[in-house]
Amino acid sequence: MEQVNTLVAGGGRIGEIHARNVFASTAGLRLAGIVEPHPSESLMRFAQQAGVRIVTDLSDALERSGDIDAVIVATPTALHEEVVNAAASVGAHVFCEKPLAGDVESARRIVSLMENAGKTLQVGFNRRFDHNFAALRNAVATGAVGRVELVRVTSRDPAPPGLEYIRTSGGLFMDMTIHDFDMVRFITADEVVSVFAKGACLVDERIGSAGDIDTAVVTLTFGNGAIGVIENSRRATYGYDQRAAVHGSGGAAETGNDVKSSVVVSDATGVHGETPLHFFLERYRDSFVAELESFAAAVGNGSPPEVSGRDGIEAMRIADACRVSLSDGCEVSIPEEGQAGTRATTPAGSGAGANR
Repeated sequence: MEQVNTLVAGGGRIGEIHARNVFASTAGLRLAGIVEPHPSESLMRFAQQAGVRIVTDLSDALERSGDIDAVIVATPTALHEEVVNAAASVGAHVFCEKPLAGDVESARRIVSLMENAGKTLQVGFNRRFDHNFAALRNAVATGAVGRVELVRVTSRDPAPPGLEYIRTSGGLFMDMTIHDFDMVRFITADEVVSVFAKGACLVDERIGSAGDIDTAVVTLTFGNGAIGVIENSRRATYGYDQRAAVHGSGGAAETGNDVKSSVVVSDATGVHGETPLHFFLERYRDSFVAELESFAAAVGNGSPPEVSGRDGIEAMRIADACRVSLSDGCEVSIPEEGQAGTRATTPAGSGAGANR
């Protein structure tokens, strides 16, 4: 497969991860340049070692970097649509970090643009490429648990991000839980048809002052009638807590946390094991490489991406429904994409819905 000349737009934490992976680890991709108006010292050192230019303007980068085959969009979410438009204008394929856009309508425009251009669009839901979650999906897909009846996803960060990030993140559902919304769709191969969300600010009151929550539980109903639960927290003092479980008519399957060592020591004082890996950089290191290799294969082979623009839209629609549910204290139904009409909401404990 020929090397895909790849421009990384956005040089923050995730952008630098992608740039380093393209340069060192990802078969099929070649790092052609980085766009970042305010590069960190770490990014500048890497660019110098890699022999690539950091430019401050995307248009300049597209003009000066030669033939660009693909753009990795790792800018702040509010800029995603602008960057995708620029990439499409030069005929580039796009790998876009989650969430796909700042709002669902923008996401729909992105998907339509890339479809009309006949170019690959892959969304950065890297957890699909994690060895644990991929194995759990396989167990469900091969019928090991029978008909899915219950799903549980636990996702807790070791500590909340900075307040500046919180203020521009789009909120916990769109920023953090969106991975879990995609994960339940991935594991079950089913759609979420309604949600009921509860949230609170229990970790840091400043997060509440910034208009967000840091603790949440979401109950989901799937198309086949199965029920799911997602629980989130911005604080887990013991490490990065990432688990999932599925119960069905024929059995159950679950995946736990990754640890440095699986050794467990038992003595007179108790049973002792390792805490989970501390953060996503360690926990999902290999998945970040695998998702880009998947993108390179889709571009090279002309095959559909493993995580499509529609996947990006669906996760955002679930997040939107959760925001409505949290605000109104109601169960919120999610109509099929493209279906006319408004959501129906049902107050907690009520038997009948009311149109909004």
